[in-house]
Amino acid sequence: MEALKEAIRREGQGIGSDIVKVDSFLNHRIDVALSTQMGQAFHQAFADDQVDCILTVEASGIAAAITTAQAFGNIPVIFAKKGDRRNVGADVYTAEVYSFTHQRMNTIHVSRRYLTEGMRVLIIDDFLANGEAIEGLRSILRQALCTLVGAGICVEKGFQPGGAKLRAEGVKVVSLAIVDAIQDGQILLRAD
Repeated sequence: MEALKEAIRREGQGIGSDIVKVDSFLNHRIDVALSTQMGQAFHQAFADDQVDCILTVEASGIAAAITTAQAFGNIPVIFAKKGDRRNVGADVYTAEVYSFTHQRMNTIHVSRRYLTEGMRVLIIDDFLANGEAIEGLRSILRQALCTLVGAGICVEKGFQPGGAKLRAEGVKVVSLAIVDAIQDGQILLRAD
């Protein structure tokens, strides 16, 4: 998606060899117009997949999940909560997810009342690196007997194995921008 790639070129920063910093428009400060365009792009990519709801992990994927849900005609968005929450209760699906960004293991939870057997679910997330978040969400969908229709990713780190692994397993992965490398602080994007 050219608008996202242009924002990455203009405002993104590479830190070290593996951190893509795009917090000025994607996951700390949100460019709402760009997020809306991303939601429309995800809708276009998955329009024929009969999506019942969007699933993401808190918190950075929520904005893109919401704009995608709006593009699908305001379908529900469910986000897996991290850590123990008294207000979620005990009747939950859970999975363990290692956070590349935070360098720690998290338990994610989704209330059983929000995912029902047979639902067709689209995962939306801001980043795909090693695929840990997607794997955790896939585990929750398997527990709930739901169908994963695919994963929409704002920015994929193509130099890390998550995207290739998911695609090899038959998951439909649509990434709006793929970073091939970081060199001297510059983010190198994959050409279309």
